[in-house]
Amino acid sequence: MPSVTTVPGRWPLIGHTVTMLRNPVEFLSSLSTRGDVVKVFLGPLPVHLVTTPELALKLLASDKFDKGIVFDKMRPLFGNGLATSNGAFNQRQRRMVLPAFHRTRVAAYAEAVITSLATELRDSWHDGRRLRFDAVMQDFVMTVAGRTLFSAELGPEVLAEIKRSVPIMLERVLVRAFSPSFVEKLPLRANREFDEAAARLRAIIPEVVVGARKEGADHGDLLSALLAARDADTGEAMTDEQVHDEVVTILTTGAETTAVALAWFFHEVGTRPAVRQRFHDEVDAVLGDRPATFGDVAKLEYTGRVINEVLRRTPPIILMRRAREDVEIGGVLVKKGSEIAVSQHTLHRDPRWFPDPDGFDPDRWEPSKAADLPKGAFIPFGAGSRFCPGHLLAHTEIAIAAATIATRWDLVPVAGQRVHAQVKATMQPNQLPMTAQSRKRSA
Repeated sequence: MPSVTTVPGRWPLIGHTVTMLRNPVEFLSSLSTRGDVVKVFLGPLPVHLVTTPELALKLLASDKFDKGIVFDKMRPLFGNGLATSNGAFNQRQRRMVLPAFHRTRVAAYAEAVITSLATELRDSWHDGRRLRFDAVMQDFVMTVAGRTLFSAELGPEVLAEIKRSVPIMLERVLVRAFSPSFVEKLPLRANREFDEAAARLRAIIPEVVVGARKEGADHGDLLSALLAARDADTGEAMTDEQVHDEVVTILTTGAETTAVALAWFFHEVGTRPAVRQRFHDEVDAVLGDRPATFGDVAKLEYTGRVINEVLRRTPPIILMRRAREDVEIGGVLVKKGSEIAVSQHTLHRDPRWFPDPDGFDPDRWEPSKAADLPKGAFIPFGAGSRFCPGHLLAHTEIAIAAATIATRWDLVPVAGQRVHAQVKATMQPNQLPMTAQSRKRSA
């Protein structure tokens, strides 16, 4: 079998980690030019990385791979939920979790939580107010996550702890996951804060799970759906520990991705007059001055294209897997126990599928154009058996929040502020100061 190209720029001991974390977009976008399968080093650890849509789908859909080293390091902290578990247990949990994200449930979450909170946020601003918009979106999404998971009666303390602890964990999890194991044992402030935040969540969420199970009522929230879930083969429910792990998984994966996408949405719209005008025209035509609802999402077609373009440009940095056996992929033999990965950045910025990949073009998502994309070229929510079950909820939340805010406000970037992506758990903006300016509806 052919040898694998090692990407240039490897440093002793730390491999490509510093290079990748310093400028991930440039580093990852360059990989497709070096081969269908390339080798990078995370610290001393060699990792095969696939760079084509075909191989990405093969990797993510195959049962010959488990979650990789990143998830090993996350598991003691985040539990054994969908994001970190493997094999038959993962398949069982997926079957039990999926009903909580069914379309009818998402519509109910939108009606009970998302539209009302988006309206409250819209109505809380005044003309000319300067906002740290990335922080505003994070707070909004964490509030939605808390009230979607736990009804208002069950979870005010949990919501406060979510807003306190989850951002701390997400800020540090990627560097921690890519660092040698001894680093997380050092008496560093970052390690202490991370461990304390994880411990607080592990302490408070089980209290709510136990209380909700004892009460036995369906509050229409995600927690109620998880508690009501039954294994189709055995009729068994999840244990309290399993419910806890899925709750933490939802909070630490879905919420962060949605918050980052909403922040970038308004940055991209705010810096592109033509895109902003078309977005506002659609909002005015579909909504007038009323808030968006679940039923409006399908009608907000151009808004959906903007969302897809944001997700294309700012996806999670990497998906890791580990070979359960010797397996051939792309003509390369990957030995049992070896790490292998796919980077959404590599796929999403490949000029073969996305002309002018660094540009921002919502019209590339017109149905006739999007239909020509190879399967696997656009995977913001993963693919195959590991496809994120919360994708519909995330898209719904982004669309409702963005459109509702736009019925009243034009978010204008503050002049002279350099905004760029930085690597944490996702591609977060380094800063995003924006000014809320009232706008008139289109005729």
